[in-house]
Amino acid sequence: MIDCGLLVGWLVGLAIIIQSAMFTPDAYKYNSLCLDYVELIEKLENNESNDYFLFKILRAHILPLTNCAFNKSGDKFITGSYDRTCKVWNTLTGDELLTLEGHRNVVYAIAFNNPYGDKIITGSFDKTCKIWNAETGQLYHTYRGHATEIVCLQFNPQGTVIATGSMDNTSRIWDVESGECLHTLLGHTAEIVSLDFDTQGQRLITGSFDNTVKVWDVRNGRCIHTLTGHQGEISSCQFNYASDVCISGSIDRSCKVWDMQSGQCIHTLRGHNDEILDVSFNTTGSKLVTASADGNARVYNTMTGACLNVLAGHEGEISKANFNPQGSRILSASADKTARLWDVESGECLQVLEGHTDEIFSCAFNYEGDTIITGSKDNTCRIWKC
Repeated sequence: MIDCGLLVGWLVGLAIIIQSAMFTPDAYKYNSLCLDYVELIEKLENNESNDYFLFKILRAHILPLTNCAFNKSGDKFITGSYDRTCKVWNTLTGDELLTLEGHRNVVYAIAFNNPYGDKIITGSFDKTCKIWNAETGQLYHTYRGHATEIVCLQFNPQGTVIATGSMDNTSRIWDVESGECLHTLLGHTAEIVSLDFDTQGQRLITGSFDNTVKVWDVRNGRCIHTLTGHQGEISSCQFNYASDVCISGSIDRSCKVWDMQSGQCIHTLRGHNDEILDVSFNTTGSKLVTASADGNARVYNTMTGACLNVLAGHEGEISKANFNPQGSRILSASADKTARLWDVESGECLQVLEGHTDEIFSCAFNYEGDTIITGSKDNTCRIWKC
């Protein structure tokens, strides 16, 4: 890896040499050198390579990480861990800002109330969800009611309610301010492992091990649709930004695209030869990516269902995959101890982020797309900067 300090020093020295040589009889000999110098400066300024470098290794957790997530501005991120804590970090410096303690078991699901970023929720195997002040670490509420582990959660986009999904086959809607349970969503016959609010915060989808996705009216807690057709457990589900379509990934090796108004399946996306573990839209919803235990990720056109690219290169299952905010790159995290960056249009692997010594469970871009975090079973989180 190039030392930026040495490189800058070398460029300054080169500039001095060129400047002094310009007024000598041999000045013409330095023409090509001047052109090379200008080209290199422009390349550095434009950051044409877009390579990410390892900025910092965070070793604060004493047990493996479960998840990591940025706030909207990207100046902070959080990590959850089997050590029963959630930690808040400064992205710019890598310093630990807060340790949120109080759970009595694994902190498995974590989230900011983006776009505001002033609150954090943590869901635990201790059956509770806690809401915290992101600046001070003050505990506002502990939400109790689930009978078993909480494994997924989310704020609605307005930041007024929280949804939690549990291994007790239920999801619950909670009021942020009062801490009261507004609705218990009953109907699934197996564990709920994924959920997502629509952009307006009026509907919620829940993905379950009962092979179905359910669509709920957040205002009254009623089930609007049950999306059936998968032949295996649901692993992941997500709305597009327009909230007129959602996707679901399944252990049956397929991803389905659903129309939200009718509840009908628009496309069944096939091609993987092992379980799909994660699905994600790009920002506009025009494309989606699927991550699989077969070690590949696939990019599809949402409208046509056509497979645009197969992202092949990992040597282990891919647990997470997501687009950068600009939609030009995909980040994937794998059991092969690496994360990879891919070009969306060509499917080319642009960079392999190496260094973790165990499986990578979680990865995320910041809002600007110039910083990446990766969380691993090796107990560390790594910050990568562009």
